Amino acid sequence: MSKVIMTVDDSSSVRQMVGFTLRNAGYQVIEASDGKDALSKLNGSPVHMVITDLNMPNMDGITLIRNLRANGAFKFVPIIMLTTESQAEKKQEGKDAGATGWIVKPFKPEQLLAVVKKVLG
Repeated sequence: MSKVIMTVDDSSSVRQMVGFTLRNAGYQVIEASDGKDALSKLNGSPVHMVITDLNMPNMDGITLIRNLRANGAFKFVPIIMLTTESQAEKKQEGKDAGATGWIVKPFKPEQLLAVVKKVLG
C-alpha cells in the first residue's frame, strides 16, 4: 500500500504543486488549507508524514505541530516544515515544537522527494 502524506498550506498553488509531485512519485496525498483544516481531516486517519507551511490563517504550522505531537498517534510521524522562512530562530521554534525537518520555498520537486524518501525510508 502506498504511503499517505498530508500537505498543509494556505496557498492552493503550493498544495497543487506538492500534491502533484508526491502523487507522481506514488504517494497518496491528503490536502488541507491550514492547521485547523488539517486536524479535522486527520481525525484519527493514519498518515505516514505531514508537510506543513508555517504562516497560515486560523492555525499556523508551529501550533499544528504542537497539536499533532500532543496526540499519541502522531508522536513519531515525521513532520516537515515547507516555508519561505529561513531564519535560525524560526527553525529552532519548529524543531522545539517537534518538526522533523525544514524545506525553504521555493523548492525543487526533486529536493522535496529526496527529503520525503530520506525521512520515510
